[in-house]
Amino acid sequence: MTQPTENPDRDVLASEYFDLIPFQPYPVQEEALLAYFTNEQGVLVCAPTGTGKTLIAEAAVYEALRTGKRMYYTTPLIALTDQKLVELRESAVRWGFSADQVGLVTGNRTANPDAPVLVVVAEILLNRLLNPESFDFSNVSSVVMDEFHYFNDPERGIVWELTLGLLPPHVRTMLLSATVGNALDFTSWLYRSHQRRLQLVSGSERKVPLQFEWIEDDILADFAEKIAAGDEVTRRTPALLFCFSRAQCWTTAELLKGKSLIDKARQAELADYLNAADMSEGAGPKLKAILMRGVGVHHAGVLPRYRRIVEELFQRKLLSFCVCTETLAAGINLPARSVVLPSLLKGPKDKKKLVDPSSAQQIFGRAGRPQFDDRGYVFSLAHEDDVKINRWREKYDSIPEDTKDPGLMKAKKQLKKKMPKRRSGESYWTVSQFEQLQQAAAANLSSRGRLPWRLLAYLLGENAEVQPIRDLVGRRLLPPNGIDEAQRDLNRMLITLWTAGYIELDPKPRAASPKPIKKSKDDAPEVKATEGLFGNLLDQMRGDDETQKANEEEDNQDPALIESRGYEVDDYRPTLATPTDRLERLVHLKSINPLFGVYLADQLAIADPQERIAALESVLEVPGSVARYVRMPSYDDMPPGTLATTRLDSQLLTMGLATAEELGAKGDDEEEEVRDRGFGRVMFDEPRVWPLTIGEKLLRLFREEFPRVQNVNVRPVWIVGELLEFGGDFNKYVTARKLQKEEGILFRHCLRMILLLDEMANVPPLESTVETWEDPLDDLADLLTESCRKIDPQSTDEILSDSKEPVDDLVGLGRRNA
Repeated sequence: MTQPTENPDRDVLASEYFDLIPFQPYPVQEEALLAYFTNEQGVLVCAPTGTGKTLIAEAAVYEALRTGKRMYYTTPLIALTDQKLVELRESAVRWGFSADQVGLVTGNRTANPDAPVLVVVAEILLNRLLNPESFDFSNVSSVVMDEFHYFNDPERGIVWELTLGLLPPHVRTMLLSATVGNALDFTSWLYRSHQRRLQLVSGSERKVPLQFEWIEDDILADFAEKIAAGDEVTRRTPALLFCFSRAQCWTTAELLKGKSLIDKARQAELADYLNAADMSEGAGPKLKAILMRGVGVHHAGVLPRYRRIVEELFQRKLLSFCVCTETLAAGINLPARSVVLPSLLKGPKDKKKLVDPSSAQQIFGRAGRPQFDDRGYVFSLAHEDDVKINRWREKYDSIPEDTKDPGLMKAKKQLKKKMPKRRSGESYWTVSQFEQLQQAAAANLSSRGRLPWRLLAYLLGENAEVQPIRDLVGRRLLPPNGIDEAQRDLNRMLITLWTAGYIELDPKPRAASPKPIKKSKDDAPEVKATEGLFGNLLDQMRGDDETQKANEEEDNQDPALIESRGYEVDDYRPTLATPTDRLERLVHLKSINPLFGVYLADQLAIADPQERIAALESVLEVPGSVARYVRMPSYDDMPPGTLATTRLDSQLLTMGLATAEELGAKGDDEEEEVRDRGFGRVMFDEPRVWPLTIGEKLLRLFREEFPRVQNVNVRPVWIVGELLEFGGDFNKYVTARKLQKEEGILFRHCLRMILLLDEMANVPPLESTVETWEDPLDDLADLLTESCRKIDPQSTDEILSDSKEPVDDLVGLGRRNA
């Protein structure tokens, strides 16, 4: 076994690594490797998907193992970390090191967490950088950030941004990204803002070039059968067939099930594998029947244990097609010869739009396997209506216009009468749009999203000085007006924490002047000026007088009063934000907005068990396509509980935030009930107000108290509640409710509920005790854990295992990693 050698010459390291590569590196790979070994601070590699960037990344892994240093390999997705763990362990063994020298920490799962090479989700690396007293980076040689274009993610991109700003100068950085439009500007910003100089290596050619084909004369089922025919050399499978909805994945897989897609030898091997697998529950029988025909289904609605089966069979080349959603294109390695797109449009039926170019190029890049293919194939199929029109036109044009043959003349006339047409209200796509997606310019990288509430609370808990946070905001990759707005947003956040009693600000916020100045859309409403020159002068004088009065009364004003009147955010510069005892509660909550989470905890102290479950379920995001089938029971089936009847309903009525009808009062002249086809709920011919659920009531009150806290929503569902009605038997529940095709979503919801229950147990309200607050939450979590283990023990244990991180997922976005 190879032993590490401390401080070997970097030229020697480079030479050794090149000798270990079993083939001639592609030009962009060779250039990137040389740049990494010669540049003191690292390299940014921008190249198309399928360029072999893993080979480049493994140079940093080899360096750490060879020198006895530590390195981090970060990815944006938990599923991708699992895959990288396997790949890097195989490489370590191939180089003569031990597999246990590569470990994993995702926040949900750990595997050999003390290994020198750690595969982590990006949030874990950020958390460790924020805890230098617990994690020493002096022995870290490098950090690889894979799929770095996630910097542009609206919600999680800030994780990469903050990490880059906190990395010690000695840590060599390797950023691996798909092609980006402003790579040179990005490296300039990185040096200007964070003094990190990276060498840019760009490539536009793939190791396996792509061949694009527009298919206008075949419907999907027939085309799939064509490209699956032939031997290993001539057929175009295995193929990834991308759909833009989970429901369409199942429909498409069913469509292909009756086709001849695999040979008898592979089908026999499939039968042996599947007969030995346990696929007897939920969607298992349906999926097994589809798999037997050489077709897999892979999306979030499929249970993780079934997705693992699909992945293994596809990697073993026993499946011709894997029907999947676009999330698979984010980096999960399912090597395919071809990519098939039955549609280029995504979205609801009446709001379909062309798929985003960056997503499309990620999808295209999944085609072509360097070890097997000399090219990758990307097929886009025309709409079925257009295929019928093209087939008709081919027949019609085959009969000459000047024919004198009576039979042909009659046939042409009959064909003209039967000419197919596009349907009214249907959405279509074209070959020019397919070409547009191929040629679209790469997206520019820029800072996305606001500073997370939980991270802000943590930073203030560590240091009450505001200036370091303001400096951080000022270094973001934004235009000047974007920086100004980000600074104003920081002021709004600080004042919100102050009005809620989480911090003390010095100096205190100043009441907003009623002067008719232009405000941003998030500020207090603009005061309308009086018409005319004299009116303007009068308004100005009035504004000056009121501003002076507000300044004099500032120290005596209640924060809530200033909040209701508005406050200055443009020029406000607090120096200190001193935490109160309440601030620490925010840091415990990562599954939901922490301000809303603490608010819920304080309200739910007097709730009955059903209200607690319903309120907590409503804050966990469930796709609308699933939520429509798992809605909250009606008031008749589940009357309002203790919290609603003794507190919330009266508050909502008194404050004018809800009508009596919204709280369940029935009108005197209700019309005949009719069934709403969208949600299956009872509706009426005349407009009728649907009663508010417990989650919706809490949200209305929260928004009244925190009007400037954005992006807090609820979606009333009754999943955990109904699962308990089935005695915790997950399979009975999904089968009885005919939700097998979405059981993966429901399973993940239950796991997220367990994590949320654990977090909420750490923020007990004043009105509670351990027996009345923590014990019931722990009991419910234990029951759900037992239910989940019965359906998928491996995934349950992986997700719920202790990560041993002192501050886990400070940005509060860990739920999106799955």
